[in-house]
Amino acid sequence: QVQLVESGGGLVQAGGSLRLSCAASGNIIMIKDMGWYRQAPGKQRELVAAVTSGGSTNYADSVKGRFTISRDNAKKTVSLQMNSLKPEDTAVYYCNADLAYWRGLSPYSGVYWGQGTQVTVSS
Repeated sequence: QVQLVESGGGLVQAGGSLRLSCAASGNIIMIKDMGWYRQAPGKQRELVAAVTSGGSTNYADSVKGRFTISRDNAKKTVSLQMNSLKPEDTAVYYCNADLAYWRGLSPYSGVYWGQGTQVTVSS
């Protein structure tokens, strides 16, 4: 059973910082891309930042220069450091991983999501 568990959300004032973390567990063979998405009320889920297994990163234009994604391949974790937060960053943030895992003696692959963590930025 593969699981992604997030932590670190909360309430912060505009201009403040938060750090989100996500840990993958289970019979994981390898993790390819990992990322963070967010969904605000009434809006579609959108990519915030992603990082490949080799460390290449990709950011939404709205967070460039403010957010930093990082991962620890040995610990199977991905983090998102969010600085200079704005009220428009308020959303539920979801961790995402494209990975391969063992189910019994057979390898499988798939995209997994965390349960989501609320980030609220007050003005």
